[in-house]
Amino acid sequence: MRTYYSLYSRLLSKQALYDAFRQVKRNKGAAGIDGQNLSAFEANLKTELSCLLTELKEKRYQAQPVRRVTIPKADGGERLLGIPTVRDRVVQQAVRAILEPIYDGDFHPSSYGYRPGRSAHHAIAKAQLFIRRYHRQWVVDMDLSKCFDTLDHDLILRQFRRKVTDGSVLGLLRQFLRSGVMVGHQYEATPNGSPQGGVISPLVANVTLDAFDQHMKRRGHRIVRYADDILILCGSKPAAHNALKVATAYLEDELKLTVNRRKTHLAHSREGVAFLGVVIHTRFTRIQDAKLRGLKAKLKEFTRRNTGGGLSEVIRRLNPILRGFMNYFRVANGTRVIKQLMGWLRRRLRCLQLKQWKKPTRLHRRLKQLGYKPPFKSIRMKSWHNAQSPLASYAIPNRWLHDELGLVDLTRQRMGLCVPVL
Repeated sequence: MRTYYSLYSRLLSKQALYDAFRQVKRNKGAAGIDGQNLSAFEANLKTELSCLLTELKEKRYQAQPVRRVTIPKADGGERLLGIPTVRDRVVQQAVRAILEPIYDGDFHPSSYGYRPGRSAHHAIAKAQLFIRRYHRQWVVDMDLSKCFDTLDHDLILRQFRRKVTDGSVLGLLRQFLRSGVMVGHQYEATPNGSPQGGVISPLVANVTLDAFDQHMKRRGHRIVRYADDILILCGSKPAAHNALKVATAYLEDELKLTVNRRKTHLAHSREGVAFLGVVIHTRFTRIQDAKLRGLKAKLKEFTRRNTGGGLSEVIRRLNPILRGFMNYFRVANGTRVIKQLMGWLRRRLRCLQLKQWKKPTRLHRRLKQLGYKPPFKSIRMKSWHNAQSPLASYAIPNRWLHDELGLVDLTRQRMGLCVPVL
C-alpha cells in the first residue's frame, strides 16, 4: 500500500483554491454562520482567496462552526444538516480534491455513493444483477441510525492515516470534524460525526465505511452500498440471517455505529426490495409509492386553481420537476403508472384553464375557433368533474398542451433503461 507523506503543499496555490471555488459554486448551497453567500464571496473573490492562501501558508486557518439546518424526512423524522461557511467549503473542496484520488481507486467495487463516475443508477443496476442473474434473492436491507452524526472521529482519522501521514492535512481534517455547530445562537461541540452538508463529509463516510465493505468481502458476502444505504444479497434465508449478524456485529462493535433494528429487515425480491427510491422485484423494478405520492403533491401545489399566471407559465414551472423525476426514475418499469400520472396532470391543467376562463362563453368561443359547431352544453367552469368532460378535452387537447405549450410528456420517454454495471 502506498503512503503519502507530503500533500499540504498542493493546497498552497491560488489556482487550487480557485478550482475548489468553481466546484463549490457549481454545487450551489446556502450561507454559513457568517451570512456570506456565494455571490458575495465571488464579488470579492481575489481578496478572499488571497486571505485563505495566506492563512493556510502561515498555518493560521481555523474552520468555523457549521450552521445547523433541519429538513423533514419521509418517515416523519428530521435530518440534521450542517452548512459550513463558503470559505470553509472552498478549503474542504481543495482538501477533498487531493485526498479523493488517493482512496477512491481502492474502494469496494460495490460502493457507489458520492464517488466520481458513479451514481444511484449504477447501484440499482448492481443490485438487479445480483438478484436476477446470480439469484441472490434474499436481501438484508440495513438502516443505520444517524450514520453521519455518529461517525467516530478517532476511527475516521485512523482510516485516513493508513495512506496519508501528512500531519498538516490530517490537522485540517480534524478541524473540519471538530469545528462544532451553531444551533441558533448557541454553540455545540461535535465530539462525533461529520455534518451532512459539508463538502468533505461524503469522502469521510466512504473512507470509514469502506472498512465494513472490505470486511464483508473477505467473508464472502455480496453487498451494494450507496453512502449509508446498504443491501446484502444472499442466496437463502439462513445465509441472510448470518449476513445480518456479521454486518451488525462489525458496524456496532468495530465502527461504533448504530443499526436501526426497527427498520433493518430481511426481504425477498418476490415481494420487492426497496432501494434508493425504487422497489426491485425478481423480474421488474418499479417506482416506490411514496415517491409517486411526493411527485403528485408537488405537482398539485403548482397547479392549484388559485395559482397565478397563465397556463404556459404554470407549464414552464412544471417542466423541470417532470424532467428531474424522469431522469432519475427512467431505470424503473413504470409505463402504466406514468400514463396514469400524465392523465391526472392534464386533467388538473384543464381544470385550471377552465377556472381562468371563468365563463362557459369563453369555452364555447375556443371550441368555435377550433372548428367545432354549436350548440354547446353549458358547464360549471370550476368543477373538477367537468375537467374530464368531452368539451374540456376538445377545447384543451393533449396536442395543444404538449406540442404548443411545451408540457413535457413523460409517456414519450423510455422506461426500464438499462444502465451498465460498474
